[in-house]
Amino acid sequence: MKKHILFLLVFGFTNLLFSQSYNTAGGIRIGSEFGITAKQRIAKRITLEGILQKGIGNGETALTLLGEKHVPILSRRLNFYIGAGIHKGWINDEKILYDNPVGITGIGGLEMTLKNLNFSFDFKPAFNVSGGTRKVYSQSALSLRYVFIKRESATKKFLKEKKWKVWKKDKNKKSSKKKSSKKDSDKKPWEIWKKDQ
Repeated sequence: MKKHILFLLVFGFTNLLFSQSYNTAGGIRIGSEFGITAKQRIAKRITLEGILQKGIGNGETALTLLGEKHVPILSRRLNFYIGAGIHKGWINDEKILYDNPVGITGIGGLEMTLKNLNFSFDFKPAFNVSGGTRKVYSQSALSLRYVFIKRESATKKFLKEKKWKVWKKDKNKKSSKKKSSKKDSDKKPWEIWKKDQ
C-alpha cells in the first residue's frame, strides 16, 4: 500500500513538473543591482534574456542582452543555464567622469518554474571593453518572473494532434477492402497457378 501511495505521489509530482513550462516570462530582478528582466524561448533549450538594471550605490544604468542554453535537472521545469551577451551602460551621475560602459557579459544560474511563476538565481560577471568605473563587475541576483505565455507539454501536443474518432470508420480502408475482395472472387480456389494481383 505504501509503495502505491509513493508511486502516485511521485507520478503526480513529475506530471506537475512536466505539464507546464514557459515561452515568454518577465518580472523583477533584485540583488547587487535592481531592475527588470524578460525571457523569450527561441528554441527547445535556448532563451534570449533582456535585463534593464540600475546599480545599487552607483550612478550606472545598463541594458544587457543574453543568449542562454538551458540544461534540465530532473525535468524541464528545474534547470541550470549558462550564457553570454553584450551590455551597454549609461552613467547618470555628473560627478563621475567616465565614459558610458560597453562590454560583454556572462551568466550562469539555476531556474525553476512553478505554474505561472518563474524563479532564478544567477551569477552575472560583466567585462567593460570601454568606459565604466571598473573593468570587471561581479553581479548576482534573484529574479521573479510571471509566465505570460506557457509552453505546451509533449503530452498535450500529442492529444491535440491525435484524432480520437474511433466510432467513425475510415472510408479509404473500407474501399480498399472491397477492391481486394473483388480480386479474390475472380480467382477460383483450385487455380493455384494464378498469382494474386
